[in-house]
Amino acid sequence: MRFEWSFVLIVALPLLALAVVLYARLQRQRALAAQRAAALGFAPLRPLPAWRKHGAALLIGLGLLALMLAAARPVATLQLPRLRGVVLLVFDVSGSMAADDVKPSRMEAAKAAARAFVQQQPDTVEIGIVAFSEGGLTIQTPTTDKAALYAAIERLQPTRGTSLASGILGALRVIDELNADAEGAVSGLPNEPQDPRDALPPRPDRYAPEILVLISDGENTAPPDPLEGVAAARQRGVRVNTIGVGTPEGAVLQLEGGFTVVSRLDETALRQIAELTGGRYYNARSEEDLRSIYRDVGLQLIVEPQPTELTAAFALVGLVFLFAAGVLSMLWFGRLP
Repeated sequence: MRFEWSFVLIVALPLLALAVVLYARLQRQRALAAQRAAALGFAPLRPLPAWRKHGAALLIGLGLLALMLAAARPVATLQLPRLRGVVLLVFDVSGSMAADDVKPSRMEAAKAAARAFVQQQPDTVEIGIVAFSEGGLTIQTPTTDKAALYAAIERLQPTRGTSLASGILGALRVIDELNADAEGAVSGLPNEPQDPRDALPPRPDRYAPEILVLISDGENTAPPDPLEGVAAARQRGVRVNTIGVGTPEGAVLQLEGGFTVVSRLDETALRQIAELTGGRYYNARSEEDLRSIYRDVGLQLIVEPQPTELTAAFALVGLVFLFAAGVLSMLWFGRLP
């Protein structure tokens, strides 16, 4: 424990010590006066028990000490629970996200729900945004600046093909940078295709509480294989929650050159990514589904050391002691101390 205004104690503690000395001298004088009265033939008063005789004075001393400590602004490092973590929203911005089987479109519904998610988070939660189509790109590094996050979400627009692995690997690069100094940190990303079952099992204690939330229709059209991203996430102990945006029936998309294609939700790929990384898969058929899913994204309650000022606590204890001294003195002696 430390004191922000330690000079208060330098002044106050000697005064409290002086008050204790004066109280002890007063008690000696009273004892001498009682002895002289007894020598003159006066019947001595029935002596009081020490705890009753000095109890109120002790409480006053403790109350004053607590108030002095409060005035010095004590600060202690306490293990306090906090909802904290890093959430990376990994957005599929491929052309298929322009489909309108989720109104007004898959992309616009995802953006609206993401804005609502950002608004609901406490200041202890950092949020980053990664966009991916045929490659992954960090749009916003993890931050608690909600205005910057809203602006980043607004910039998202559908573009080309889909590489689910690129989205996961791009988000993991951000997490690697955040945990560069962590014990057991993993450097780099796999250069060769890797079966996720050959990677380390999920270790939520390594980079916890980082969470990836992958928002996509699941249609993978570009390399690398999504399982490469899964293997890298498992190696880092990072959970990937996947949100499938769209419907199995799909929607017709008009492409450049007059071509039309039908874009359907591929739930199989998204389920596999979530299951292999210890995350959860959610299906969103509407914007309201997306909002409820975001509310279910599990952050962790972390117990961590945090400097905490204890002025109010010490002041409350001091006032309680003084109040108790006054009550006991009135009950025992019919007067305030």
